[in-house]
Amino acid sequence: MQRFILIIFYVLFAAAVHGQKIMPDSLNPNPAKFENIQIQKIAEDSFQSSFIIWVKEAVKPHYHAHHSEYIHVLKGCAMMSLGDTLFSIKQGDVVFIPQGTIHAVHSISDGPLKVISIQTPFFDGDRIWIDK
Repeated sequence: MQRFILIIFYVLFAAAVHGQKIMPDSLNPNPAKFENIQIQKIAEDSFQSSFIIWVKEAVKPHYHAHHSEYIHVLKGCAMMSLGDTLFSIKQGDVVFIPQGTIHAVHSISDGPLKVISIQTPFFDGDRIWIDK
């Protein structure tokens, strides 16, 4: 039991020391590099990769063979396809995208759609595009 408590203490201490505060409102796309999609990595470890993603027009249909993804809409609205379902997303919405599920986004905002994307585990470029 004492060893278990020591391990829990170490994990909590390590998380506190290595944690970081992310202020997504202060992050903005670089206009010089921003045609349709811009991605900025905000954190990663062996368990996850987190990004801020801005979308002016659309993200084509694709899936992740080895990853699940959560997106949290920070700004804007869009139509999203997830498998065979089409629905709207807006600021404040959170969407879970299971591993292997085809998904796409089409922005319907005046400005870019802005989301936090969290991929689990560590994202290594596992994005397979679908021609539709």
